[in-house]
Amino acid sequence: MNNLFSDAIKIAKYYDVSTPENGLVVYSVSYQPTKENRDKAFQYVQDNPGSMMIEHTPCGAKLVEIGMASSDSGLTEEEQVLVWKEASRRMIDEAKGNVTAFVDNADKRSVFCSLELPAILNNPNIKTINNEDKELFAQKFCI
Repeated sequence: MNNLFSDAIKIAKYYDVSTPENGLVVYSVSYQPTKENRDKAFQYVQDNPGSMMIEHTPCGAKLVEIGMASSDSGLTEEEQVLVWKEASRRMIDEAKGNVTAFVDNADKRSVFCSLELPAILNNPNIKTINNEDKELFAQKFCI
């Protein structure tokens, strides 16, 4: 097993992924032609202190630091996705309140649709997405 992959999985499994109540921000760019949702999410976090994306948690920051946000990390896309999915799943499992989501045109194969939205729906401590009942919000996405 690649040392970077091994290190990244350990970070994804054990580093802090907590976010403030009502502060979690997610976005979807997988299988999309632009990074517009990510750019909007970063701008939102910049304009709204107390909101955080995975990159702003100790776990996400460490993953970025070791090169997991780069396509030239030496890992396969599948390995990178596994690492980020693990960190994301844990982050959503710990989240509370409202989740702010930048997921326009989210592809059903995306991390948001395949992992994050189901995890949000299964977390009883998350009540809303974009201040809308999470079940009603989910009906509009990933179908």
